[in-house]
Amino acid sequence: MTAQKGDQDPSAGAVPAEELQAQFPDIRLPIKPPFPPMEARNAARLPESGHWFYEPKWDGFRGLAFRKDNEVLLQSKAGQPLGRYFPELIEALQKLPQKQFVLDGEIVILSGGHLDFNALLQRIHPAESRIRRLSRETPVTFLCFDLLVDAKGKLLTDQSLGHRREALEEFFEEVPKGAGVRLSPATPTFATAERWMGNLATVGFDGVVAKRIDEPYHSGDRNGMVKVKRLRTADCVIGGFRYATKGKFVGSLLLGLYDEQGKLNHVGFTSSFKAEDRPKLLKTLEPFITDDKALGFSGNAPGGPSRWSTERSTEWVPLRNKLVCEVQYDHFSGGRFRHGCKFLRWRPDKEPSQCTYEQVIPGTAGDLEKLLAA
Repeated sequence: MTAQKGDQDPSAGAVPAEELQAQFPDIRLPIKPPFPPMEARNAARLPESGHWFYEPKWDGFRGLAFRKDNEVLLQSKAGQPLGRYFPELIEALQKLPQKQFVLDGEIVILSGGHLDFNALLQRIHPAESRIRRLSRETPVTFLCFDLLVDAKGKLLTDQSLGHRREALEEFFEEVPKGAGVRLSPATPTFATAERWMGNLATVGFDGVVAKRIDEPYHSGDRNGMVKVKRLRTADCVIGGFRYATKGKFVGSLLLGLYDEQGKLNHVGFTSSFKAEDRPKLLKTLEPFITDDKALGFSGNAPGGPSRWSTERSTEWVPLRNKLVCEVQYDHFSGGRFRHGCKFLRWRPDKEPSQCTYEQVIPGTAGDLEKLLAA
C-alpha cells in the first residue's frame, strides 16, 4: 500500500464508523470518532484584511488525537485509525499529563532540520515489525494546532479560534519538552506569515493556512479557512532530453543538479510545453547535443521509461551542460523531484555550476527549529 502527499489520506481500507467506535468503547468524550476535521479552501494569496490568524501548512499526515484515561485513538482525516502506523505517538499521547482531550494536528518526521515526507511514507506499511523498527529509527512528531476538547472534558468546537488557541497554549504549558507532541506556531501578523512562505523554502514547509480568528471549528467543511501552497522553484541544468513518442519533437527535458563532488545527477524532468513551441525548443537544444552521455550527466544518469508515460522511449539525447532553466516543483525527496516539473523560464544569467542541491535540501536546522521553539 502506498500513501500520497498533501491532502491524501494515508490509512488503508475503510472502517465503518460504528466499527471504529467499537474498537475504542472507553473513549467517551463530547465528540466521538470518526469526527470530520475542519478543512481549507485553496487560495492564490494569503488574505490580509479582516480577522485572520496564520499557521504553517506542514508536509505530513493530518490527524485527530482522542484520549480518555488510557485509551488513545489516532484518527486520519478520512476517519480511519492511524495508531498502528505510529505506535511511538500513541505512547507519547498516553504519557501526557492530561487524561482526556481531543487534539487536531499534523503528523510529521523531523530529520536533519527539515520535514522528511519520504520517511513518513515508509511508515504506512503492513508489516508490524518494520513499523516498530522505523518508529525507533525515525520517530514522528505531532504538531498540534487546535484543541477540540480540553483536559476537563469541555467541548470547544463552538468557541472562536481565538479562544481555542488560548486554551491550546495553556494545554501545552503542562506538556513536557521532548514529548513528541508539540505546539504548532501561529501568528496574527500578516508580515510574519509572508516571511514563513519565503524563509522556510527548503525545510519541507508546504505553505501557510489562514483561519478566521472569530470563527468556531467548522467540522467537515471549508468555511473560515484558506490555504496557500508555497511556490517551490529551482534552477536546473538541462543534461539531456527525450524525443516525443510521435514526431521529431522534444518530449521532455531532463533536469540535473550538481552534488558536492561536482557530479551532475539526473533529478527529474519537465514536459510542460505547448505543442507549437516544441519545434522551436529543438532548435534551441541542437547546438548542445553530444554523443557522450557522460557529458550529459556525469553522476546518476536517466534510467528506463518514465513511469508517467510507459510508451516513451528509454533512449535520451545528452546535452553539454550549458543550458539552465527554472522549474516549479511540488516536492523533492529520495534525490529527485517527486513529479514532473513545470517549466517556467530559461536562465541565461545563471551559471550551471550554481545549480546545486542546496536549493532543494536544507543545510541546517536553523529556521525550522527557531520557528518550533518560538
